[in-house]
This record gives sequence, structure tokens and C-alpha cells, in this order.
Amino acid sequence: MSLNEVASAERVHIGFFGMRNAGKSSLVNAVTGQNLSVVSDVKGTTTDPVKKAMELLPLGPVVIIDTPGFDDVGALGEKRVEKTNEILAKTDVAILVVDALKGISEGDRQLIEAFKKRNIPYIVAFNKCELLAEKPALNDNEIYVSAVENINVFELKEKIGALSKTAEKKKYVVSDLVEKGDIVVLVIPIDEAAPKGRLILPQQMTIRDLLDGNCIVVSCQDTELESTLQSLAKKPKLVITDSQIFGKVAKIVPDDILLTSFSILMARYKGELKVLINGAERLSNIKNGDKILISEGCTHHRQCNDIGTVKIPNMIRKFTNAEPEFSFTSGGEFPQDLSEYSLVVHCGGCTLNEKEMHHRMSLANEQGVPMVNYGVAIAKMSGILERSVEIMRNAEFGMRN
Repeated sequence: MSLNEVASAERVHIGFFGMRNAGKSSLVNAVTGQNLSVVSDVKGTTTDPVKKAMELLPLGPVVIIDTPGFDDVGALGEKRVEKTNEILAKTDVAILVVDALKGISEGDRQLIEAFKKRNIPYIVAFNKCELLAEKPALNDNEIYVSAVENINVFELKEKIGALSKTAEKKKYVVSDLVEKGDIVVLVIPIDEAAPKGRLILPQQMTIRDLLDGNCIVVSCQDTELESTLQSLAKKPKLVITDSQIFGKVAKIVPDDILLTSFSILMARYKGELKVLINGAERLSNIKNGDKILISEGCTHHRQCNDIGTVKIPNMIRKFTNAEPEFSFTSGGEFPQDLSEYSLVVHCGGCTLNEKEMHHRMSLANEQGVPMVNYGVAIAKMSGILERSVEIMRNAEFGMRN
């Protein structure tokens, strides 16, 4: 991915929901101007969520999601409804597509309640309006549309755009914590886990944010860090490192230079750093047999020394002097019932949008299960957590407006 592309996790996620044969897929195709979803008169044609990152005028970069019918039946139907519920966790704006001839059903009402419970702004699109003899008055968040006749499709996009603007907020990875002209050193190890020929998303986002803030960005590997610091005529304001080498970097960087990690910055960026710091305290009380869930938002080929399945568990065993039981999930897989776990250790969540990260953390909070992310956990176990969040203390873990 190039630095000027917008990552899917940073795009507004627009989900289309509704009953079978309400015309969700047809409306998705009409809104996008592409045949993203297969359509037919057969109920249940959409069997799995269909996602597409795209530029949608006049909205800009978005992710469009077409979901299976919420009233699907049978064993497969239950799985499709379950998938629809998973999509709700990452939806920023919801479009409820209703068959205008049938009106709002009980299933539609259940979806509306789900939108409200999750604080998802939504629009009710009464599709197939060309078949109506009369059109009763609608509320502000409702609209008559026709995917077949292309009626009010542009107006629907305008409504989506207005809701999308309310869902957006200005966020900074780190540039609000430093000043124009500050030197920031990024420590980026190139090892067997590094993607060939490119940087991982948190590194890209950090570089772009610092450049936007008119900072001077210097990058090096950990093996060149000491010589890099010595070569600089001006002392850097901040060093940002990959979490896996936190301990090594902390010994090299002088105490008068601020230090943090990409993972900690991502936790702050998604607005949950305080909660994760509190969750790190649970690491001090892990005992033999305690169950720990290690979850990653992305799916990738596991290396022999993988951070999630190998390095983090080994660090926890060494830090706690205990032998807990580990479970692992990745991608969209995340248990709804966390009650059996003593702790959830999550990745930085760079591939998950903010809505989904909040949902996962809310699940853990509601069930009384502490959660921590890789960067915060490693800083805690390395004895440098206080130092790694020092730069955020004055900002009270917040983001400037």
C-alpha cells in the first residue's frame, strides 16, 4: 500500500442491512455504480458479507458492505445472521433497506434497535418505491428509493455523506504531541517478520502524520540506532520503536529523550490507551492455569518466531513465572463470550476500524475481563511503561480537536 492510499481501517464503513429480497444488493450496486453484489429474485442470494474499499463520490474513501438477509433461515441462515451481527461491530453508518410494499418488519425493528444500541447513525431506505401508488410522509432519516429505476440514489448518497461527516473526527497519531521542526526517530527493525519491500501500516501512518505536522523524520534499524543518535546535530524530541525491541531500545535512548512505541500510539489513536494501561496491571497477577486470549485483527502467515503465538506467550511466562493457558484468534474472529479468560492481549488493531476495536473492548469491559495490547503489555513487562506514556501524560491521553 502506498503512503497516499487510505487504509480500509481509516475509511468510513457503510453497511447495508435488511431482510431477504428487500433489494439490498441491487441498491448497493446502484449506489456504487458497480456490480459488487450478485442479485436475483431468489431469496438469500447474498450468502456472505461483500466488502469493497472504494472512492464513492461525493463521500470520498469508504468501505461498502452488503450483508445477508437478516431473516435468513436454517442452520446456514443462522450463520449468515451471525455474520451480519459481526458486521454491525465495524459499521460507522448503516442503511436499512426496506421493501416499500411490505413496510418495516419485526426483523427491521430488531436491526433498528441494534443500530441504536451501538450508537450507529442510520438511514431507512424504502426500496422499490416505483411500485407504490401513494407515498406517505417520511422522517428525516428515511428516503424513498428505487434501485431499478435509479430514483433518489444520488439523494441517498447525499444523506449518507451527511451522516458520514458526523461520524468522522480529526485524529492524530503523534503530531499533536510534538512541535513543528522537532526531530523524531523511528526505529524499524527489518527481520523475518517484516513485510518484504514495504512498511507495516502503523509505521506508514506515523511517518505521514509527522510529515503533515512539519516534523523531521529519521528512520533506522535498531542495529543503527546508537550511531544514528550520535550523528544528529540536534537532540531528537522523541524516539518511536517497534514494540518487540522495546527493552533494547530503552537501554540505548538517553532518559532525557522521550520514548514510545508504534503500538502504544495506535492504542491512543483509537482512543483506548487508558483502558489498556489499566488492563496491563492484570499481568502482575497471572497464575498457573489462567486462560489468556491473544487476538490479532489481521490474518497473516505465522513465522517460526511469531509475536502473537510465540513471543508474547514466552514474555508472559517469564514475567509472571507461571504457566497460563493461551488461546488465539485472528482477523474477524473474536469470541462474544470472554468470561473464561483472565486477560485479553490484543494487537495494535491497525487493520480494524475504530468502531470494531471499541466493540471488542466493550465486550471485555462488560464481562469484567481486562484487555491490554501488545505494545502496552511489552512495555509493562519490560519495566518501562511509565516512560513509554510520558509524552501522553500532559495530553491526558487525548487528541487535539
